[in-house]
Amino acid sequence: MKVAIIGGGGLVGSCAAFALQCGGIVREIALVDVNAELAGGHALDLIHGSSSTGDQKITGGGMEVAANADMYLITAGLRRKPDESRLDLINRNVELFKKLLADVKAHGLKKEAHIFVVSNPVDVLTYLAVKDLGLPPCQVYGLGTVLDTNRLRGLLADSLQLPPTQVQALILGEHGDSMVPVWSAAQAAGLPLDKYPGVTTQVLSEIEKRTRGSGAEVIKKKGGAGFAVGIAIRDVIHAVALNSGRILPVSSLMTGQYGVRDVCFSVPTVMGRAGVLKTYEIELWPKEKMGLQASARVLRETIDKVLK
Repeated sequence: MKVAIIGGGGLVGSCAAFALQCGGIVREIALVDVNAELAGGHALDLIHGSSSTGDQKITGGGMEVAANADMYLITAGLRRKPDESRLDLINRNVELFKKLLADVKAHGLKKEAHIFVVSNPVDVLTYLAVKDLGLPPCQVYGLGTVLDTNRLRGLLADSLQLPPTQVQALILGEHGDSMVPVWSAAQAAGLPLDKYPGVTTQVLSEIEKRTRGSGAEVIKKKGGAGFAVGIAIRDVIHAVALNSGRILPVSSLMTGQYGVRDVCFSVPTVMGRAGVLKTYEIELWPKEKMGLQASARVLRETIDKVLK
């Protein structure tokens, strides 16, 4: 599989490239950036470590290096300006994203190629890609709440002093303020989370609050997320490349799940070589299901404002 990383000169794109290199699964990694020299520099840095990782082809430059890609990983995006509203930032990123999609199409988008969106607002841009490209919806998906879910699990494990791999929890819905932690299905070391020693409503409330603010916390401390989002991206790409059928909360087009249609957001999703293979509707607490439907309304309102 050849993965072209659009925005490969940036922090997220370069961290994703490094995670994919260390994973050693994909055949080729192409870093694409408007700053072709920067993308080439990242590619060269990765090549310098390639003898200790895997036998992959790594290139960097402009859109020409993305030719014949099996997957386009779109990480490019604009940052919020001082005093800029969230809607203004969304509008600027939508315009940039439209140009990127046009560039991808102009450089020979294969009918079997996948589009994997990471740029924010990821759910809105994933919806735009579904509507604009004419690809089967199963081949267009976004990172959704995969990163939020990983953050929740990591913070839970840290709080409960458990190995991170022994914590299971999900965040569904929008990658944004209306995201919905699914406490009803959460587990710690195989036990229902609410039965685990030391777990209280206050503890869960504090962890949820910190998870929601994790992006802003990382930006404040180091300028932006990189390592964790790179790992989250790798998990999705490996599930596709290996046709593993792994269930991940990626963002995809809803067709009635939880009563939601015609928006992209995250539900438990089986990922494989064809992309989105199927989705599951797990049983939720009533307030969680209501939260998902409210999240869909928030996204629909945003889509109606910016994709007129």
